[in-house]
Amino acid sequence: MKVILKENVETLGQIGDVVKVAPGYARNYLLPKNFAIEATEKNAKALEHTKRQMAYKKNKTLEAAKNLVAKLEALTVQLAHQSGDEGKLFGSVTNMEIAAFLKTNGFEIDRKKIVLAEPIKQLGDYSVPVKIHPEVSATLKVSVTAA
Repeated sequence: MKVILKENVETLGQIGDVVKVAPGYARNYLLPKNFAIEATEKNAKALEHTKRQMAYKKNKTLEAAKNLVAKLEALTVQLAHQSGDEGKLFGSVTNMEIAAFLKTNGFEIDRKKIVLAEPIKQLGDYSVPVKIHPEVSATLKVSVTAA
């Protein structure tokens, strides 16, 4: 029996694959759990239509992410902190603080997408990667100065 997968099934394949399985496996497991639908002409056409829509949406979000990256890389995040001798900060600069600065400047970016290996604890200029999209990331310029 041929079925079209609606979910990724580890032993069979990815979403959208047309696979041949035993009728009992399809009837008792794949179809009731909504992991697959029967491979008919109508379902195949619906799948192609859905794939086209998903590709269009993916391209739209990718373009939006690239535009956002261009705007972010032009921006310099300037944060002022109290510091002690030799440029050591009292406290640290975290991704939460960078996200708050971006929000005040009109960029709505989740703090979890700002990838800091460890908090910044020294004065200076840093490059911080930001994961905007699975395929696109930006590099923020962060400048930490003494207050």
